[in-house]
Amino acid sequence: MTVLFVPGLRDHVAEHWQTLLAAEIPGSVTVEPLTEDRLSRKARVDALDAALTSIDGDVVIAAHSAGALMVANWALAPTRRIRGALLATPADVENPLPAGYPSFDDLAANGWMPIPRKLLPFRAIVAASRNDPLAQFEKVAGLARAWGAELHDAGDVGHLNPAAGYGRWDGAMPLLERLAAA
Repeated sequence: MTVLFVPGLRDHVAEHWQTLLAAEIPGSVTVEPLTEDRLSRKARVDALDAALTSIDGDVVIAAHSAGALMVANWALAPTRRIRGALLATPADVENPLPAGYPSFDDLAANGWMPIPRKLLPFRAIVAASRNDPLAQFEKVAGLARAWGAELHDAGDVGHLNPAAGYGRWDGAMPLLERLAAA
């Protein structure tokens, strides 16, 4: 079983829970950051597909923020079977994001909207935050329903990133283990 980490638009952040957990899981793979077309949804989904193609055997995906949206877009035409996916705090790109994130117009121009609302062809758990500055809980709960995913109420965890006090997120591994055991 290989865990594939799919970062959001900020790619690799040394103190991020994904980076820390990837270092702890032998054989895990992380989608490499883009050097060109960094905001292109299509380029990001292609990079996800390339990473999946390079893995032999079963895969569990651990995606964060816009990485969750990359997985939902990839799942519109999947090229392989996935055991399951943890989609943590998906960003609501259909509404303007806070300062410091890509603008609504830039995201729209680069193919991020609309967010897919098709049933995912694999088991998924969506971890939603009650106080995420990038998405309201109710919106994320609606995405989980549309994707046919289990909703995991992560509580008041902000955007599950270093700015919200996460580094390490102890809740990730038990969710990944549940997906791997399914």
